[in-house]
Amino acid sequence: MKTILAQFDTDALPSSFDQVVAVDSNVEQLFSYGSVTPGNVTGLVHGLMFTRGPAELKNSAIFIGGSDVAKGELLLRMVSKTFFGPMRVSVMMDSNGCNTTAAAAIASSRKHLNLAGCRAIVLGATGPVGLRAAELLALEKANVTVVSRTLDRAESACITIRTKVADAQVTAACASQPSEFEELCQNATLIVSAGAAGVCFLESGVLQKIQGLKLAIDLNAVPPVGVADIGVMEKAIEKFGVICYGALGVGGLKMKVHKKAIASLFESNDRVLETRTIYDMALQVAGIAT
Repeated sequence: MKTILAQFDTDALPSSFDQVVAVDSNVEQLFSYGSVTPGNVTGLVHGLMFTRGPAELKNSAIFIGGSDVAKGELLLRMVSKTFFGPMRVSVMMDSNGCNTTAAAAIASSRKHLNLAGCRAIVLGATGPVGLRAAELLALEKANVTVVSRTLDRAESACITIRTKVADAQVTAACASQPSEFEELCQNATLIVSAGAAGVCFLESGVLQKIQGLKLAIDLNAVPPVGVADIGVMEKAIEKFGVICYGALGVGGLKMKVHKKAIASLFESNDRVLETRTIYDMALQVAGIAT
């Protein structure tokens, strides 16, 4: 029986990126749907569930994507509500690459640092990737400063993280000028830059001025990058005594995790892959003991 992956994309045009990864993950049949909403998804889910018997449903799975992470989360909740008893299929949510990218970034940091107790700064922490990176750092017991351009958004992100991570050590901060970002980063052990495309937080020459910094990860591949001193291709390159990762340096692990996650959907019919489960896979792929 052939494996079938149904791609439910909240955008009008299903992501070609996610389609390519599905094909490269050896999915035998890919059904791609655009403009999928909680209001029209039920029939699509029923079509997957009722055409195969319970023992065969592990050969069908759902991938939820699109550029709007909030819409993807709503869609995941609706899909999950549609399942009942043994009538369900495995599902993965990775809108805008939020979960696989954050998981790869924090798994990469685990290669070099004991995150427990370290001071971590997440720039652009209220975006889809930044929020999940901050959550995973809190899960690893780091002391995380959640930075946004407005304090209200940063505080809201901290509340969200605390609902997901017991005893999360998270602090809200805001900054809008290069000098303010630089000041916040002083004495940080780890910096993760996860801002919007084309937004530079730390200008050229700043990295060497940050006392105590051991690792910096920039997840923005669109120029200008988020940390000017880090090239997009750099992977575990030391500069000024700081280990640096650029967006594509993290991207290799992200792609391996994405492919592994897709393949794992067909191991059973009841898997739900979100931030935590995808992070566990990233640690496994990176060869890091949990």
